[in-house]
Amino acid sequence: MPSNRLALLTALAFFVSLPVAGRDWGDVLSPTSGTPEAIGETGAGCLAGGIRLPPESDGYKVMHLERNRNYGHPDLIRSIIDLGRATVQGRWGELHVGDLSQPRGGPMRFGHRSHQTGIDADVWFALDPNLIRNADGLRSNIPAPSLLTPDQTHLNHMLWDTRHARVLEAAARDPRVDRIFVNAHIKQELCRSVRGDRSWLRKIRPWHRHDDHFHMRLVCPADSPDCVPQKPLEPGDGCDASLDWWLSLPPLRPLPDNHHGPAPSPALPRACRAVLNGK
Repeated sequence: MPSNRLALLTALAFFVSLPVAGRDWGDVLSPTSGTPEAIGETGAGCLAGGIRLPPESDGYKVMHLERNRNYGHPDLIRSIIDLGRATVQGRWGELHVGDLSQPRGGPMRFGHRSHQTGIDADVWFALDPNLIRNADGLRSNIPAPSLLTPDQTHLNHMLWDTRHARVLEAAARDPRVDRIFVNAHIKQELCRSVRGDRSWLRKIRPWHRHDDHFHMRLVCPADSPDCVPQKPLEPGDGCDASLDWWLSLPPLRPLPDNHHGPAPSPALPRACRAVLNGK
């Protein structure tokens, strides 16, 4: 059999269109029992045996609890808890954690194309412990503040300080972390200001928006053979012509918090059917 045909048949055996009629990933309120596993791609996958990140612990609080999106693979949960403890030790303030994944991962109704396999997390750049002083019990009425100027063309140095760099460095030096997405102007500031060992900058990647939070993505966990890794990062610290290209793009208008609306369901791995319908 020709190799390209074999590859196609293999892919068809692994993927199948979901969701199952009558049930949506956002309707499932609890994870499956059993061994944790990240399945598929971050933008087309699911999460078996997910773990709930506690709503708060040392150095962090989870925002928008009404979404029920604070679930992840145990590696992700430990990474966030460790980053919170590092934030306490460094006296950098308090982390405000946004979305991780739904209890069983899978496509979300709004807000993300990725975050489907339990290895992605959003962490706000807001480090003020008083940010949620007047919030409701679900912390649902607070927006993540941007670090850019109002016209979105420069970093606002009245808001940016070295604590942001220290948090990003601590996250990037975690061997479980594969890459971290930030706005290009934030990457530019790191390229300008970081001295000494700059190796961790390689994990800091520019991406659209991401001016009010950073997106932390883990490597595929060792216990997840069906997790599809991303293409390896290019060598170097990323402070090169590739960053110049990102900086040359016109600013994008901010999106509402529930952006994207209902999205077409991607083709998910066949194993995700059992995850969606399991116990």
